[in-house]
Amino acid sequence: MLEAAPGPVFVAYAIFAAFTTYFCMYAFRKPFAAAKFEGVLFLGSVVQLKTALVISQIIGYALSKYIGIKVCSEITPGRRAFALIALILWAEAALVVYGLVPDNLKVAAIFLNGLPLGMVWGLVVWYLEGRRTSELLLAGLSCSYIVSSGIVKDFGRAMIEGDVAAWWRNVPGIGSAIGDLLGRVSEGWMPAITGLHFLPLFFLAVWLLNQLPRPSAADVAARAERAPMDGSLRMAFVKQFAFGLTLLCLAYFFLTAYRDFRDNYQVEIFDGLGYPYAANKAIISKAETIVMFGVMAALALLNLIKSNRLGLIGAFAIMSGGVALLGVSTLLLEAGWINGFWWMTLTGLGSYLAYVPYGSVLFDRLIASTRVVGTAVFAIYIADAIGYTGSVGVQLYKDVAHSGMSRIAYFKGFTYFMSVLGLICLVSSCLYFVRRHRQSPAA
Repeated sequence: MLEAAPGPVFVAYAIFAAFTTYFCMYAFRKPFAAAKFEGVLFLGSVVQLKTALVISQIIGYALSKYIGIKVCSEITPGRRAFALIALILWAEAALVVYGLVPDNLKVAAIFLNGLPLGMVWGLVVWYLEGRRTSELLLAGLSCSYIVSSGIVKDFGRAMIEGDVAAWWRNVPGIGSAIGDLLGRVSEGWMPAITGLHFLPLFFLAVWLLNQLPRPSAADVAARAERAPMDGSLRMAFVKQFAFGLTLLCLAYFFLTAYRDFRDNYQVEIFDGLGYPYAANKAIISKAETIVMFGVMAALALLNLIKSNRLGLIGAFAIMSGGVALLGVSTLLLEAGWINGFWWMTLTGLGSYLAYVPYGSVLFDRLIASTRVVGTAVFAIYIADAIGYTGSVGVQLYKDVAHSGMSRIAYFKGFTYFMSVLGLICLVSSCLYFVRRHRQSPAA
């Protein structure tokens, strides 16, 4: 049915299935960040328990990206759906352990939670890349993690405050019993129970995603064939584009750290800006929803560009504009021209405009432009592995080297740094890859 469906129907179906799959994944990854663990230090050190939890999960997630370089680039189509379900069940089991153990041991449990989740993105991208409508599909998928992070954290906070239990009590049938059971969920058990709420929807979304047909002959002609990559193909790809990939990975090293710092400490940053959770329960979701629509609109416009060379330039233009917006928005805040809410919204928009193409349209267009045989998933996972390694370093650097600095002050300085470095790396790598464009056989 999908093979014969009109283009808009296919695009809508594929976006819904991919968006929902990855949206639900965030319910297993990010709810723990809604807990503050105020005043609790890890093993009596200078490192705060929340920082240790954030770093531990990122280490697991980064290791997952390194494993994914091989696993996600080699996996065959018939095993992808099974792998997605197995990874999420592993993550939920780790969250149950997280709820059971004392605070200091939660650091180990959250590491085990992050270990499988880093491979979910690559498995979902496999279903969408290499199509004539890939920009639209990948833009829709990318919006899932922009908006889902804020929503699941708001959900987690609502669970701690008892709001979710109150909602369940209004559901006819067994809702009242579930509401009484939940009550006010502790910060330790909140992540596991949040995951259980989203597990049935995740199963349904994976089944829907697995119905997508392989790219058609017209897709292959327009965007190059996408095939699993063994070790020799992966090494050839790296050697062929070493200089350009180095520039991209350097920018991504700090960009991932920047995005993660903003994402993991949104609750604290909003509090410091004068937006406490008690009076602004949906502020994170509101900001991220605005960001989602802005990013989706920008990336969807790339689908209008049929030339792969111009499409690659367009992707770099969006990314460069994003890092420039980081610096401009911070200047506007310090000049008093915008308030804290719009500053957080604009830094979110700028960081995601630069960040999202790495995991979606950038490498899809790069492969289509250079006509190299392989898969965008491999290039995505090289960048991701390096990026999340940077995230760990930046988190530790803040607490160890600048323990007395507020998170807002640190975030502002990081914003200016990211804006300058990002522009240098992205413009230079754009010039490098555009010079390596090859015409398709049909052209």
